Amino acid sequence: MHIYKFLYLLFGTLLSFCYVEVSSSAERQPVVPPEYERDGGPYVPTPNIVVDRMLSLAQVRAGDHLIDLGSGDGVIVITAATKYELTAYGVDIDEELIRLSNLRAKNLGINQRVLFEVKDIFKTDLSKASVVTLYLLPEMMERLESKLYSELQPGTRIVSHDYFFPNWKHSAQVDFSIPEKEFISGVPHAYLYLWVVPAKVVGNWAVQFNSNNHNRLRLSQNFQNLSGDLLIDGQSHPLIYSQLMGNQIKFEVVVGADRLQFSGNVEGEKISGELLRGNLVLPWFAQRQ
Repeated sequence: MHIYKFLYLLFGTLLSFCYVEVSSSAERQPVVPPEYERDGGPYVPTPNIVVDRMLSLAQVRAGDHLIDLGSGDGVIVITAATKYELTAYGVDIDEELIRLSNLRAKNLGINQRVLFEVKDIFKTDLSKASVVTLYLLPEMMERLESKLYSELQPGTRIVSHDYFFPNWKHSAQVDFSIPEKEFISGVPHAYLYLWVVPAKVVGNWAVQFNSNNHNRLRLSQNFQNLSGDLLIDGQSHPLIYSQLMGNQIKFEVVVGADRLQFSGNVEGEKISGELLRGNLVLPWFAQRQ
C-alpha cells in the first residue's frame, strides 16, 4: 500500500473513534475516510483470515473460475489460485494495484491461470464465473444486483465481505471477531454473506404427474423467493412452501387431505424430479409454456 494511502486510512480510522457510536454487532459497519472514497468503494486490504473464510464459505474447489470485483491488491484471487487448481480474474480501477497484482501472480508462477485488468465493474463479463467475490460499499452492491442476476449462471456462488444486497436474501451468513480489522476499518468484526444464484423459473409451466397432463404451475419470482399456485384440473392450490437454490427447486401444496411435496432440477425450459405424496413417490415433469 502506498504510504499516502496508509496515512489517509489511519487518519480516518482514528477520527472514527471520536464520532462513531458503536451499537449492536449487526449495525456495525466499517468506517471509510471521506478522502479515501473512489467509485465503487475504497481500497481497503482484506486480512488473510477473512480471505480464507470467504473461500471456504463459497466452497471454492478445483475447476472453478473465480472473479473478484474490486480486486485491490489481488489477495483473494492469488490466494484462491495458489490453494486450488482454478482460474481467476480480478478487476479494479487502480492501475498501480493491477500492475502489482499481475507482477505478483507472475512471480508465483500462476499467471497462466490468473489475470488482473483495469476495468469498470459494470463492463466486466461475468458469464463464465462459478464464484464471485466482493468487498464493495452498499450503494455499489445495490447497483450490481441486476447485473449479477442476469449474467451469472444458476448455482454460481457469490460471497461478499461486510456488505449485502438489499433486495436479495442471502443463503448463509458468517460473522466472527477479528481484532486486527479494527485498525483497518474501525470495526473488530467481519461479516460474510453467501448467495447462490437461482434459476429463472418465473412464468407458467405445464406439469405432468400421476398420468395427469392437465396441471399448470404459475410462478412469480424475486431472486430466489417464489410464490404462485398449482392448478390441478382447473382448481388452484397455492404454494405453502417453496425453495430455490441454484437449479434445485422445492415446493409444496395441499390438495384435500394430501400434502404434495415436489422437488426437482431446473434445466432451462424443463423441470424434472420427484413428487412425494404420503408414502408414494412419483416422477413429475414440467415444461415452460
